Amino acid sequence: MAAARALRRTLDTAYLIGGIIASVFLVSILALIVLQMLARWTGQVFPGATDYAGYCMAGASFFAFAYALNHGAHIRVSLLLSAMGRFRWWGEVWCFGIGTLISTWFAWYAVKGTHISWRWKELSQGLDATPMWIPQLSMSAGTILLAVAFWDHFLRLLLTGAHGITTDLVDQSQGE
Repeated sequence: MAAARALRRTLDTAYLIGGIIASVFLVSILALIVLQMLARWTGQVFPGATDYAGYCMAGASFFAFAYALNHGAHIRVSLLLSAMGRFRWWGEVWCFGIGTLISTWFAWYAVKGTHISWRWKELSQGLDATPMWIPQLSMSAGTILLAVAFWDHFLRLLLTGAHGITTDLVDQSQGE
């Protein structure tokens, strides 16, 4: 039981860290935009600023996925699940099973794509000429974290009967 609580704390902390990293990427986008504006006002050029902002947007999106899933912020099929009545649990098993398979598949190919970009020394097409594996690392890490979150909630659903996603909206729809 203590090991399960420690694992739960570790996973929740990992999802929170993913959310914090996503917020750092969002603040980085703001900083890049402000720096680009300052550069234009002073007649300077900030080469690659648009590319870097795009990399930060990807990092913010992918790192936020697991945090958002853990807090019920993803679009769910609650209306359909509520209409299933006593078969709701089977609907949730279906949804989490498909989500788990797709996120695991996506994580596998994100890591594989990042490795290929590293191996081939692929560079970005923009002015920055950044090795593509560097921004792709955030996609790989974010999709791995999302796959872990899906496995976490799917296994919790199978073992305990509840997926563990707790928000007011999700909790209200389950009470109906």
